This record gives sequence, structure tokens and C-alpha cells, in this order.
Amino acid sequence: MNYWTGKNILVIGAARQGLAATRFLSRNGAKVTLNDGKKSSQLDEVINSLDDPSIKFHFGSHPLSLLNEKDAICVSGGVPLDIPLIKEARTKGIPITNDAQIFLDQITANVIGITGSAGKTTTTTLIGEIAKSATQPPENVWVGGNIGNPLIDQVDQMSDNDWVVMELSSFQLELIKKSPNIALVTNITPNHLDRHKTMEKYVDAKANILAFQGPSDIAILNRDDPNAYALRGRVKGRLLTFGSSKPDANHCNTFIENGMIKYFDGKFSHAIMSLDEIKLKGKHYHLNILAACAVGMAADFPVESIAEGIRNVKSIAHRLELVLTRNGISWVNDSIATAPERVIAALDAIDGPLVLLLGGRDKNLPWENLAEKIAIRQPKLILFGEAGEMIENILRKEIYCGRSCQIDRFNNFNDAVRHASKIAIPGESVLLSPGGTSYDAFVDFEERGNLFREIVENFA
Repeated sequence: MNYWTGKNILVIGAARQGLAATRFLSRNGAKVTLNDGKKSSQLDEVINSLDDPSIKFHFGSHPLSLLNEKDAICVSGGVPLDIPLIKEARTKGIPITNDAQIFLDQITANVIGITGSAGKTTTTTLIGEIAKSATQPPENVWVGGNIGNPLIDQVDQMSDNDWVVMELSSFQLELIKKSPNIALVTNITPNHLDRHKTMEKYVDAKANILAFQGPSDIAILNRDDPNAYALRGRVKGRLLTFGSSKPDANHCNTFIENGMIKYFDGKFSHAIMSLDEIKLKGKHYHLNILAACAVGMAADFPVESIAEGIRNVKSIAHRLELVLTRNGISWVNDSIATAPERVIAALDAIDGPLVLLLGGRDKNLPWENLAEKIAIRQPKLILFGEAGEMIENILRKEIYCGRSCQIDRFNNFNDAVRHASKIAIPGESVLLSPGGTSYDAFVDFEERGNLFREIVENFA
């Protein structure tokens, strides 16, 4: 009998993850109630997309009465775990799970899990292409999780010999009680402190990707990132690392030497590919590629397949994506940059004069390092959204940016982008790298990036 048959489950959050969990639980015999703080009038599409008449809905509030006779609570990633409804569920001892945990409990295929503060989606995409190059039918490769589609939607189609490449956010990892066979941490820099409150709790959430591994599992850590590399003491299985230069260590690792990406197997070094073969442009991608190569070697994929998979990736949407170049002005979509550290990486990746679009919703993160970088680069600044005023105050206080930098501020994102078209001149790049989340005005960073692309293509 299916574990979920007859279970009474409350799903909190009617976004992608919650909807995927609702569909899975419903088709596996559970009695599902879907709850969201938004009003019913805002969720008509959600209701229409769920064609199972047995699913109940409660929108507009989170009353504690929803917990009555519930066997478990399934929480979407975007739902804070400190709302009264979830606190009360903990008090009552009701199990709390999420779509990622349910998926990991179901899956029998090989699972590669990827997390990190920056670069995890690029790395997930690279690993997915490597896995596709390395496998042959009837084996399949499934790529998803926090990137794109929640994998629980396809779990019934997966077989034992398939490969699953799964991006995991800190929100998902908070509740995880099972770790992937191969777990990668790209880096850990300040992020989502509005949710996790402290850096220590954020690191602990990320470290959960390793917490439930066993002796036969593999952990892959970034040597160049102190917070990620510090997790090596928590590794329970085999350790691999990646970094820009060859380490003085005898564990397996990837590194760059003489323009080549290489793998050290514990005794000897082996060339994987030349940096000249990489289609993704920019040194900031090198660590992502080193991480993907380490995963490929951990999975025993052929070296030729690893190189082919990396060559197949030419660009990634919303990640320093060149939308177009017109009249000598380049328009770059980096909507994924939802933390100041990500904006710093974007500024390092793009040479030449800039018009920089910053804003959105702040995550209680430090902006001082970015302020120093802006003082050096001196771009024209356009601020937008909920955090616009706060960012301007920090910049003017920290670096007196107003003395040397042009700063314009708009409440509306559309107005900010259109203003960029008025002040940009040939030879400049207009860079959308917000540093804040999109949740003040958009469903997610993809919707924000898509609108940027649409506006730019229309007026260009």
C-alpha cells in the first residue's frame, strides 16, 4: 500500500513546490488541503490547474484549525518556518516535510545534489549536460529541484539507473532528513539572513546536504571558499574538492594548471579539457566548471563526456545573459543576483563602463563590500523597488557615491529600465544585477529577468 494513501496532509504555499507536492500527494491517495496567505482571487489559476475535486483549499489566512486531524505538513520553500501555524504544528508533534524530502524518500535513482549561495544553478546546468553526454538509453537524466521544475512531478517516471541532478536551496535543506549520494557545496556567503537570522544557522542549513550521507557517499567542497571548505569536518564519506590552483593535498580534486582543467586522483593528475574549449565566457565561471568536473569524476563519467557536456553550455538565462547589443550598448540580464556578493561577481565579470540597475527587496545582508566595489567602478546607478532608498542611503554614507557617481531612483522597475535607455551611451553595458530579491514586485527572479528582456527587446 502507498504510504500516503488515506493520509490527511496540509500543504502550505501555493507556488511551484507546493503545487507539485499537492499533485503528487493527491495522486498517491492523500487527502490534501492547500493553504496560502494570498486571497482566492489571486490564485484562480492555481485552483484551475488542480483538477482533482478531492483537494480542499483555504486561502487568505493560516488559521490553526487547519492542523486538526492532519498527519503531516508539507511546506513550500518560500514559507517561513516561524509562522504561528508551523510553530503550532511543531508543538503538536505533527511531522513537517517538503517536496524535496518527499522526493528523496521516493527516489531509487542516483542523486546528485547541488547547493550554494552563488553559482548553483549554473553548476547544476553544467552537471546536467555532463550527465546527458555520459548516459545512453534506456537511462535518463532528470534536472530540476530549486531550478525550474520540482522533480517530484516526474518521480513516478524515474528508474533505478537514471541520474537525477537536483538543485537544493537552504530553505529546502532546512527540513531535509536524507542526503544525496553525491553532494556538492559551491560556496557559502551571506544570503537569506532575513530568513535564517544568523550566518551560523544559514551555514547549518546548507550543511544539511551532507548530514545524512553514509560512508559510501561523496561530498564535494570548494577549497577557495572558507565557509564551504570548513564543512570538510562534517563529511561522512569520501571527500573531493575543487579550486583554482593545485592544492598540497592527497585527496581527489580538480584544479587549473597551464590553461588546463585537471583532475588529481590521489596519485596522478589527468587533463580534462582546455579553458579555450569553454563556451561560457568569463573567469567567474571557472569555479562552476571545476565543481561540475569534480562531480563528473565522482560519478565515474568518462572524461570525454565531461568535456562535451561543458562545451554544450553556451549561456544561462538570467545569469549574466547578454540580451542584445544595439547601438554600441550591451544589455545584460543578471536577475539571479539577489545578494550583494552576486553583484560583486557580476562587476568582476564585465569590463568597461556600466549602467547598473540595483534594487528589489533586501534580505538583511551587508552592502558595504559592494559599496567599495562601486566606488572603484563608478557606474551610473539606477535604483528601483522596495530597497532602493535603503541602498542609496548606504551608498552615500559608505562611499559618498553621490560625489562621483550618478544615482537615479525609481519605485517602478519598468521606469528604471527605460531610464537606462536614456542615459546609456555607446561603449557602456547596462547590467541588471539587483542585489535584492524580486518578491517586492514579482513572483520570482525569472519573471523579473523576463520583463527586463521584454522591455529591452521592445525599445531596442
